[in-house]
Amino acid sequence: MAELVLIRHGETEWSRSRKHTSWTDVPLTPRGEEQARALRPPLAARKIGLTLVSPMARAMRTARLAGLEDLTVEPDLLEWDYGGYEGITTTEIHRTRPGWNLWTDGVPPGGPDHPGESPERIGARVDRVLDRIAAELEAEDGADVVLVAHAHVLRVLTARRLGLPPSAGALFRLDTATVSRLGTEHGRPAVVAWNVGSESISGQGATGSGGTPAG
Repeated sequence: MAELVLIRHGETEWSRSRKHTSWTDVPLTPRGEEQARALRPPLAARKIGLTLVSPMARAMRTARLAGLEDLTVEPDLLEWDYGGYEGITTTEIHRTRPGWNLWTDGVPPGGPDHPGESPERIGARVDRVLDRIAAELEAEDGADVVLVAHAHVLRVLTARRLGLPPSAGALFRLDTATVSRLGTEHGRPAVVAWNVGSESISGQGATGSGGTPAG
């Protein structure tokens, strides 16, 4: 049966420095491009149907370097709008808001075009994505659906796919240039592999990689 394959984009300067990155179109670093290329061989071994990609350059570049074709841009896969916390690290936020947590405390507005998002609002976005791909996941050809996007939006999407509230995305750490696979067990959505490197994309195992934050 088809799986839902989630790919977080490769490293950027902001992900490396742990800055919250949503609408700022930061490119991949040379290491990020290398990470993306490493995804190509194992992805080539999978039968892929629909591929949806965030419109941000870091996601589009990752998809192309990974050898994915027939890309469809999906605005609902944009990263969480961090509002006034765009470009700021959690450590910096804690200097003025000790104990702050994105999942429970939200973000301040960042201007007319970027008011910030709550877990519920981003949850509504990913629900639209899940509605869009539902038929593809049930298709008899068994072709995977691939989403190339960002850490927090993919974490929320995972929570919603598993029937959990958007805030449960806090439970799913997701590093740069990693691949996660959601399938089914006894007819219910289930995690097949999570936050794994290129060696595990074809189903060989699941091993976590080094940590980077949202974006």
